Amino acid sequence: MTQIRAEEAAPPASDQSPSVPFRVVIGSIAILWFLNFAFITIRAILLDFEYQGELVFLRLQLFAIAVALTLGLWVIIRLFDRFRLPVRVGVAVVVALPVALCLAQASVTLFTPINERIITERAEAENVPLRRNEEGQLELDTAAIRASAGSDQADNTAPPAKSRFAGSRWQQLIDTGLGHYFVMLAWCALYFAMLAGERARMAERREAEFRAAARAAELRSLRYQVNPHFLFNTLNSLSSLILTGKNDRAEAMLQTLAEFYRQSLNDAPTADVTLEEEIALQRLYLEIEEMRFPKRLRTAIDVPEELLDLRVPGMILQPLVENSVKYGVARSTGPVTITISARQEYGRLVVSVTDNGPGLKDGAGEAHGTGIGLANVRQRLHARFGEEAHIVSGVTGDGYATHLRIPVNTDV
Repeated sequence: MTQIRAEEAAPPASDQSPSVPFRVVIGSIAILWFLNFAFITIRAILLDFEYQGELVFLRLQLFAIAVALTLGLWVIIRLFDRFRLPVRVGVAVVVALPVALCLAQASVTLFTPINERIITERAEAENVPLRRNEEGQLELDTAAIRASAGSDQADNTAPPAKSRFAGSRWQQLIDTGLGHYFVMLAWCALYFAMLAGERARMAERREAEFRAAARAAELRSLRYQVNPHFLFNTLNSLSSLILTGKNDRAEAMLQTLAEFYRQSLNDAPTADVTLEEEIALQRLYLEIEEMRFPKRLRTAIDVPEELLDLRVPGMILQPLVENSVKYGVARSTGPVTITISARQEYGRLVVSVTDNGPGLKDGAGEAHGTGIGLANVRQRLHARFGEEAHIVSGVTGDGYATHLRIPVNTDV
């Protein structure tokens, strides 16, 4: 049954902390480092680097390490999701540095063997002697160069004792680490943007929940407004029957009244019911009123069978039928027919309550549309359907008519 129940809704979004789903986090990390891998690989192919197969395999290993380390970075910075943006940015700037240096260390460790192989092959091709320094780095063997070229000549032409092929290990770590550092900061910025998006979506969900709760409260209040108004009129009629000694009719009215309230209170106050159920409820009400006006009240129902399963707000017709009894039947000296009809028109369900009462002859027509009943129906329709529902009410040539035009609703 289609209805709005704030008390049965899911926990409000305000009770939850906004967070970026893990699949989005891991996906963004993988995409970022894959793009880095693809860019470097394409660049190496265009520059025709040697050992492409080995280099691609090493880059794939570095890709996996980069994803794992960035995921570790996320585990840390997500602990500060509740903090203000400057704090989160500061944490990212600080934490990303050691993570980037770890990745740089992994990069240097992975690529050092193949780099040294390339350096050695180039040195052999150029007949340049190499040696390892105290740090284990390859550098030019200046002593050998001097011995082969002569000390005097070597003093003027020998290069410094630093490799022109590879810098020191710290230089490599700093150079590689800075590149990775800025990539990780870029991902942190992306993560903060995704977190802001999640917060915006949560704010929208919270606003929607508040609107739904307010809407449910308004519908419930309006529905409860109908019940005492109807009960007052019915008890007044019952009192009149008892005072005039019509006890049998009073007893029958009480039984019908009990059945009416059993059915009307069976549904939630914000529930939609089938048109068939709504009409059955109005039949019970009209049976009660027929005991007051046995010679004046006539009823007619004109609803196609295929429309009976469509849904309408519960008791939406009650104030309209009650108005027809109050202003049409009660003020008439002759028979008055109250007709409930329905049709489907341009994708809308049109439900009408009409009567052939006195109309404007004694001012009743004006009262028909200015009481609490019609205003209640108008407010309930607006609360339930917004601008998609319309109500038209007014005097006709032979009485009074109210037409409700609402969206076709078949949801159960």
